[in-house]
Amino acid sequence: MLKPIINDTTLRDGEQAAGVAFRLEEKCAIAASLSRAGVAELEIGIPAIGEDEIACIEAIVDLKLDASLMVWGRLTDGDLAAALRCRADIVHLSIPVSDIHLQHKLRQSRGWVLAQIARVVEKAAKSHSKISLGMEDASRADPSFLIEVARCAQRYGAQRVRFADTVGVLDPFKTFHAIVALRSAVDLEIEIHAHNDLGLATANTLAALGAGATHANTTVNGLGERAGNAALEEIVMGVRHLLGRDTGVDTRALLDISSLVERASGRTVSFNKSIVGRGVFTHESGIHTDGIAKHPTTYEGFDPAELGRQRSMILGKHSGSQSVRDAYDALGVRVAERLIPPLLARIRSFAMQHKQAPSARDLHRILAQARGTRVEAS
Repeated sequence: MLKPIINDTTLRDGEQAAGVAFRLEEKCAIAASLSRAGVAELEIGIPAIGEDEIACIEAIVDLKLDASLMVWGRLTDGDLAAALRCRADIVHLSIPVSDIHLQHKLRQSRGWVLAQIARVVEKAAKSHSKISLGMEDASRADPSFLIEVARCAQRYGAQRVRFADTVGVLDPFKTFHAIVALRSAVDLEIEIHAHNDLGLATANTLAALGAGATHANTTVNGLGERAGNAALEEIVMGVRHLLGRDTGVDTRALLDISSLVERASGRTVSFNKSIVGRGVFTHESGIHTDGIAKHPTTYEGFDPAELGRQRSMILGKHSGSQSVRDAYDALGVRVAERLIPPLLARIRSFAMQHKQAPSARDLHRILAQARGTRVEAS
């Protein structure tokens, strides 16, 4: 089975998140980091925005990255002309395909869509070696019309179609069946572009890849419009552990890339964000910490070392006696067994009062209190 190709759109759709705007040096740093990590394709901008955007795209091109570079536009003569001014490897041109968009946004017919594809895609294919057609709102389009659109794109020279769940309304089962139908109808690369409005972007992307999609559109940290897009880090790890395939991306680079995009976007990654959140390998519950100590796989689905990370154990409301012993052992402090129950009670009380784990200094103070000794001021 072919290796799924990641097409990361952090610099295009990710930047379309409300209030996010990357500076040139940030875009170049993000692009370089993604390429070094082994991300095969990067969607880096929208030339039709104007001269500043084109200059930014060209600056990324000048980095001579290993990744193939894509630019995005609408399926219009003007956007095609702007895209052709850039030295991108792939030109992606998008057109709405659902009746909702055609009737209410464009006030055009299905016939107009097919005519536009025939004219603009053919023109694009004569001017550029790699053309991708974006099928906007494909998830709400008539399935038979969607196949007609894809066949038309193939007939006039496109090498790829992008199936866009533009408003994030699919589930993995519908996604799988939609991609299977598309896969059987055309001999094209198929890219899945999933939005996360119902929290299913990652699941839908993995379902699409399982059904025969060749490419996955992602963004770092799931950045993007509204609820965001399928997260790069989740897709890379999901493909590895659920599909048993490799994307070619160095998983040990994911945390640093996440931090880079977090700073550049101003969007804080949540503590419990899968894969890259600070808390995803942090254990408190006594049952869990005991299991982890006996064998890590009891409460971890994969080794944090795959991401260059380490697990940590913290003390809190749900800790058990063994966690208390281990914490004081780590401080080099011998604690009488009779003190373990009162120490545990004090630690639980501390966690509930302060909403955080006790520090080493806190633990020394709690121990002194449990022993009934005077705590020295410091």
